[in-house]
Amino acid sequence: MAHDLLSPFFDPQRDHLGALPVGGRGTRLIVERVSLNRQLFTGSHRLSLLSKHLITSVWGQSSFWDNGTMTASLNELLDQLEDDGLLKDPDALYEAFTSWAASTGRPLYPHQEESFLELLDGKHIIAATPTGSGKSMIALAAHFVSMANGGRSYYTAPLKALVSEKFFDLVALFGAQNVGMVTGDVSLNPLAPIICCTAEILANQSLREGPSLDADMIVMDEFHYYGDPQRGSAWQIPLLELTKPQFVAMSATLGDTAFFRRTWQERTGREVALIDNAKRPVPLEFEYVVDRLDDTVERLFNEGRWPVYIVHFSQKDAVSTAQSFNKRTLISDDQKKKINAELATVSFAKGFGQTLRSLLTQGIGIHHAGMLPRYRRLVERLTQQGLLPIVCGTDTLGVGINVPIRTVLLTSLVKFDGNKMRHLSAREFHQIAGRAGRAGFDTVGYVRVLAPEHEIEAARERAKLSAAQEAARDVRELKRAQKKHAKKSKGPGDGTISWTKATFTRLTEEQPEQLRSQFSMTHSMVLNVLAGAEVAGRDPGAHLVELAVGNDDRPQDSNPHLRRLGDIYSSLLQAGVVEHVSTAQALKEHRPRLRAATDLPDDFALNQPLSPFALAAIELLDPDSPSYALDVLSVVESVLDDPRPLLFAQRSVAKGEAVAAMKAEGMEYDERMEALESVTWPMPLAHLLESAFATYVKANPWIGNLEISPKSVVREMVENAMTFTELISRYDVGRSEGVLLRYLTDAYRGMKQIIPDDAMTDEVEAIIDWLACLIRAVDSSLLDEWEALAEGKASNSATQTVGNEVAFGADEDGTIAFTTNKHAFRTAVRKAMFHRVELMSRDAVEALAREDADSGWDEERWDHVLERYWAEYDWIGIDQEARSASLCELNEHPSPADLEVAGAEADGDHTYWLATQTLLDPNGDGDWHLVALIDLVESDRQDGVALTLLSVGPH
Repeated sequence: MAHDLLSPFFDPQRDHLGALPVGGRGTRLIVERVSLNRQLFTGSHRLSLLSKHLITSVWGQSSFWDNGTMTASLNELLDQLEDDGLLKDPDALYEAFTSWAASTGRPLYPHQEESFLELLDGKHIIAATPTGSGKSMIALAAHFVSMANGGRSYYTAPLKALVSEKFFDLVALFGAQNVGMVTGDVSLNPLAPIICCTAEILANQSLREGPSLDADMIVMDEFHYYGDPQRGSAWQIPLLELTKPQFVAMSATLGDTAFFRRTWQERTGREVALIDNAKRPVPLEFEYVVDRLDDTVERLFNEGRWPVYIVHFSQKDAVSTAQSFNKRTLISDDQKKKINAELATVSFAKGFGQTLRSLLTQGIGIHHAGMLPRYRRLVERLTQQGLLPIVCGTDTLGVGINVPIRTVLLTSLVKFDGNKMRHLSAREFHQIAGRAGRAGFDTVGYVRVLAPEHEIEAARERAKLSAAQEAARDVRELKRAQKKHAKKSKGPGDGTISWTKATFTRLTEEQPEQLRSQFSMTHSMVLNVLAGAEVAGRDPGAHLVELAVGNDDRPQDSNPHLRRLGDIYSSLLQAGVVEHVSTAQALKEHRPRLRAATDLPDDFALNQPLSPFALAAIELLDPDSPSYALDVLSVVESVLDDPRPLLFAQRSVAKGEAVAAMKAEGMEYDERMEALESVTWPMPLAHLLESAFATYVKANPWIGNLEISPKSVVREMVENAMTFTELISRYDVGRSEGVLLRYLTDAYRGMKQIIPDDAMTDEVEAIIDWLACLIRAVDSSLLDEWEALAEGKASNSATQTVGNEVAFGADEDGTIAFTTNKHAFRTAVRKAMFHRVELMSRDAVEALAREDADSGWDEERWDHVLERYWAEYDWIGIDQEARSASLCELNEHPSPADLEVAGAEADGDHTYWLATQTLLDPNGDGDWHLVALIDLVESDRQDGVALTLLSVGPH
């Protein structure tokens, strides 16, 4: 299909792909192992002619090793070991790796040496070592051992940003052909002997392939995510499914690991080595600060304790704090010149992009999950270069991103966890605090925690009171000061969760909580098992039951996972996603009894539990409807996670429009406020989908608390011919660009993975193709950097390429004939028709005459029409119901008879539509209509709707 153009980048399941074609080259390099010391080199380190051709056909003439700009040093080390016949000699590997580490200026710490020896001995490793103590070197040793043994290793992490960072590090050390990356958004060289991926990708592969998965070593970074309520299953599944590989689990906040040591050895037969004796190379100094934020930052600057990362627990607060410092002189002229040189290579979009650019020129960074990835990477790079003394952000830097920070300043010890406000856990606190002080940069890391505002103000009042007492001021003034101090000393007093110095002390002294299993059965898990059952040769039913009963949960009287498995099975069977055949049929076909339906897309296992409902709901749509493609899109959007910042903005705009309409209708204030309660964001097909879902729930009562969520994000962009930047600008959601980009990516994947072939019309495919191109145009930084590496450039290149965003239906240069995008044109016609309805509701005769004077509709004619209407009804509806597309019928292929009945005079060389707008009257009669002729040729000429009003009145 045409929309496969993004598959190498956005399809987590397509692990059969070879190396990424770079620079327009179409050759794919499919190899079992590609490295300097493997098939591509002879003993004398010279490329064979065939191998040379393979490399240059994929990477171009300027390869890593041809121009000398980069060296894959660990590959060269393995080459030498292979030449000397020492690849299988543990002592030789140990000496080679430790000597290499020393030559880089980073000799191994004792705990790193211990880890390396245990890896060579074939043991699992649990590295419970402090932040900054060199866990990355332990991971590197694991990949080195795997490569030496001719094996395949995985590196997994929770964040795509961390995965990509490690990917580029490993490319520089092992060579581009040896390292691949799969994150769900990107799939690069996925057959490489080293794979960097998100934990979910490895979990999916483990479920599909089980023990047959080609993996000899698995490095699980930030392993404390095992206890994450939403994502913990992804860390647990490989441990349940894979018995062959060595596991290396790393985190600074693991807590008690006795359970893991016992169960891993029982399952795999390998011993488990616990590495927990490392000392933090940069000790931390903690302080509870009862002072205002700006004064605290100024003191830190005066003490030379920067860069400072100011931690907030909302993106809005992070941006607000950053902007509060933009008038201060924080950097030297030389630093400013270096920053401007970096920024000269970066494209910044309007809105938040320009805000960020302005702050960066002052030495102030912002870092949070709502930003576009390319902006976050820029902030990280500038901080690494020592050019940003202040970075304001959320706790996104608490997970593994390698940014040198001297001081971590927490503005709160309370966060909203999605359900309620609560204190930070010990694990969360230590994870954030651990980012302070980086080996090689600092001798001490500083952690400062601000007291709550009421405590700071009370301290200031105490100081004033003390000063007043010392000055022996007037008694009345002293009493006023005492009274004010007493009031401020009481704290917030409104039920707000706060924190104290005791909270701070407890968190600094407590060890991280013990990790608990968060295993859960999901539709995705079931479908992944079914997808791989025949290849892996396993009974999927027995396999799923084993997962439900053999996971890490504590024993219980009843097993909720078995119940959930039964519910999922029933829902998939009801939706026709799976089938359960007789034993006789299964034996005859040599296939399992339980299997996936054959007409599903290959990668249907989307992490959306309501995907089966969406698949069934698509069948309810009318393929002959002009809006079929948009309706299919709306079904998919209804089962995606909500991009809440945008939806709230859409609702705000809708309420504003509704208030204006209600005022025009003369509604009283109380009535308006009551009516506004029902105004929300656009929800296409809401009635159809909600009715269908109610029926679906009756047949599938185990759906539980899951709900569909109709919304119009991608649909609105298509209908209004909007680009990503235009959407951001219209709703002023610049702080949430990253959220919107992730949503568009989810929508793209959802359309590819949910929509069956028989619903994949040309128009649906066109929307998918456009969405794919738009996503790449918005943020292609990751792919740009990969291509730079492939051409032998440094992996930290500052260049950031932004593609040309185009609206749906537009040419590559962004130009678009007004009627080309039929969805947007329909929207424009309906707006033009409804504009006349709004003018009629206000009895705006003069304005109506100006709109249609060329059609013979002057003020006298409009007066006559409206007099007739007001004689029958008291008002004309202009609320959301009145705006419904169902009240504006578009005949896009009128016959000559249709035109004649409507009273239209048509030019035979033109293309016409007939539009009929029904007025919403108080009685709900629906007798009055506006009928207009739409000239498509003239609309293109005018770049606007060419509308000729034909009649207004009852039909």
